[in-house]
Amino acid sequence: MNKSLKMVTIGGGSSYTPELVEGLIKRHDELPVTELWLVDIAEGQKKLHIVGELAKRMVRKAGIQMDIHLTLDRRAALKDADFVTTQFRVGLLEARIKDEKIPLKYGVIGQETNGPGGLFKGLRTIPVILEMARDIEELCPEAWLINFTNPAGMVTEALFRYSHLQKIVGLCNVPIGIKMGVAKALEVDENRVDIQFAGLNHMVFGLDVFLDGKSVKDQVLEAMADPANAMTMKNISGEAWEPDFIRGLDLIPCGYHRYYYKTRDMFEKELEASKTEGTRAEVVQQVEKELFELYKDPNLAIKPPQLEKRGGAYYSDAACNLMSSIYNDRHDIQPVNTLNNGAIASIPADAVAEINCVITKHGPKPITVGDLPISVRGLVQQIKSFERVAAEAAVTGDVKTALVAMTINPLVPSDKIAKRLLDEMLEAHQAHLPQFFK
Repeated sequence: MNKSLKMVTIGGGSSYTPELVEGLIKRHDELPVTELWLVDIAEGQKKLHIVGELAKRMVRKAGIQMDIHLTLDRRAALKDADFVTTQFRVGLLEARIKDEKIPLKYGVIGQETNGPGGLFKGLRTIPVILEMARDIEELCPEAWLINFTNPAGMVTEALFRYSHLQKIVGLCNVPIGIKMGVAKALEVDENRVDIQFAGLNHMVFGLDVFLDGKSVKDQVLEAMADPANAMTMKNISGEAWEPDFIRGLDLIPCGYHRYYYKTRDMFEKELEASKTEGTRAEVVQQVEKELFELYKDPNLAIKPPQLEKRGGAYYSDAACNLMSSIYNDRHDIQPVNTLNNGAIASIPADAVAEINCVITKHGPKPITVGDLPISVRGLVQQIKSFERVAAEAAVTGDVKTALVAMTINPLVPSDKIAKRLLDEMLEAHQAHLPQFFK
């Protein structure tokens, strides 16, 4: 298979792009990407140039054959692509700041992918990605679309439901983060650890954990019950779990479960942070500023270690791994977002799940787990109905549907608060929500 591959990254000016390029360099023998197109919008042109020049230096230093193109013309880039990855943010970090700040005024958690913030990120993102899907259908119908754009579960759901594309995979770095956290807690190499993942994006559980093929779930739960091991994400503060709750749950939760199982604690922490260091988006703005200053250095020709301060570290590596497994028909196991197809009995077959899959050249094949444990089944079903209704609202621009989505989210306490929040957030994001202001 010595074909040369063309890859397109939409949102190419992202601070994560150097990690993606590093992943492609590392796997160049098995995933021969010889053409990489980094695409962005006019507002991102400056960042695209800085990141693009760093990417070119990285490729030169590695001595591999890979032409890097920087463009604002998405359609020109997409022509005959083999892989398209999406990592964009509609409304940039300014929009995320609103998503995080406005809910706090109503006593509700403001977060990028959960609750009202997650809803509005979905409402802004889904129409844009469906437009991209139409371009892909026309210009590179055989390409695989690998989506990292958050909220990844809801966005992947919308792509399967409202576009004609079939070759779609959603990807998130949360399962990798859990796996690395578990390996660290067990003090072993992460390649010896396997976790049986099932659930939804940012709502995924480890049903079992294996070390060298032998279950060590009890040992991991004991480690998680120890406040010193507050395994979490860079973008979620590590509130320690109630030890007996974790033992009783008998599953490995992800960092985002803190929003549902510790709602009040997390709200108070967020409110406090917003008054001192700023919301997470404001912290990220600062981190990004520093990263782009580093990226400008003409002597820098590697991914700087400071990139790991961003919440999404390692996802690009996971993306390169996934593309390589599809391209090489590897039949290895990776957790991704794809059509459930009956793998989790507790959610519809035509819904998107985040689950361990066998990765083949025909895409991911989910590994059946049956029903989810009764203790978490209801929460997963509630979030799935939220994602479905939110995706419908994004496509139709129907305010009543958006209000139902907002109200059924477990982080929103009442329909009255939901209505006030919805009205204020629609107003704040009007520029990026044309479907609601026809």
